[in-house]
Amino acid sequence: MKNKTLWPVVLILVFAFSRWPGAMPKNFSAAYALCFCAGLYLPRRLAWALPLGVVLATDLILTFGYYRPAEYTILNFALDQTPIYISYTLIIWLGVLLGGKKRSFVTLLSGGVLGAILFYLISNTAAWLVSPEYGKTLAEWVRALTVGDPKYHPTTWEFFRGTFLSGGLFTGLFVGAMKFSESLDESPIEKGETAPEPESEEAEPSLTPASDDAAHPAS
Repeated sequence: MKNKTLWPVVLILVFAFSRWPGAMPKNFSAAYALCFCAGLYLPRRLAWALPLGVVLATDLILTFGYYRPAEYTILNFALDQTPIYISYTLIIWLGVLLGGKKRSFVTLLSGGVLGAILFYLISNTAAWLVSPEYGKTLAEWVRALTVGDPKYHPTTWEFFRGTFLSGGLFTGLFVGAMKFSESLDESPIEKGETAPEPESEEAEPSLTPASDDAAHPAS
């Protein structure tokens, strides 16, 4: 498949459908793989605009069209979601950083998992900073990263487990598909095979005289 933007666009479309409530297991999300792989494979401007645009559009539809929270405004949405979108931006940047060169499957999979870990650290640190439920101490920060607010379920640690597994799973599936697609596109020379040598052509007789002596024999 010569068009390398096709697979990333397919991933983004699948992600958009996967966000429907109940479509994915609890605490699973393809968002981290979406952002990371968009940074890896999409052209620079599209790598930023497309995943962030799709995530934002689906967030708005789900928040105000499906859940319909009472007295929840766009300002509330912006304040709540800003740390999450900072996380997405860093994950895209990580993909851009690793993209553009041939990387091993393990390297790219590790990048996707690292992106999921960044999301977990940033989003829960932001909750620790702004939520009055947490004291601003190291012990309370650790609580925010592990147990979380007891009013909410699942615990932060269970949320991280889903983030870690889904980030690794979806990144592995997508990078594996891209690696397979690239292997089909490689020429025989790129695969290490010897290209067939062109057939030699027989030399045509020269029409030019060899020398003046040959053209004018001595009398």
